[in-house]
Amino acid sequence: MRCVVQRSGPAQVTVDGKVTGAIEGGLVVLAGFAPGDTEAELAWMAHKIPRLRIFRDQEDRMNLSLLDVGGGILLVSQFTLYGDCRKGQRPSFVGSAPPDAALAMYKRFGELLRTEFPHVQEGVFGAMMDVSLTNDGPVTLILEREAAVGDQ
Repeated sequence: MRCVVQRSGPAQVTVDGKVTGAIEGGLVVLAGFAPGDTEAELAWMAHKIPRLRIFRDQEDRMNLSLLDVGGGILLVSQFTLYGDCRKGQRPSFVGSAPPDAALAMYKRFGELLRTEFPHVQEGVFGAMMDVSLTNDGPVTLILEREAAVGDQ
């Protein structure tokens, strides 16, 4: 599993001119899934993200988490996070989970995120989405969690 996490001011996802998810501030999470991802990877990521200490404290240090400062999570499915650009000019997406499996993982990941942090908004899986955000900082992190041998 791979996530790009951005500390954000206002952010929203629009599909066909309709806002499907919006936050006033917090974290925008772009989530991609690999074929071998299991419940363990999803749970690890859902637990980790709201606890990342990437928000400023009174001394302007990144010491606070989303649990400390409040806000929301805007979750967006992003299969292109597994785009492999090492050969040629066109990315290969063979490292990304097939759509049916990725949809199930995306839904489950959203559920797990809500158990860790209740304020989660979402985009629409598989849709052409317009994502707008104000990257705060900017602070952008890439989190990865690969399935351990035998976890599949």
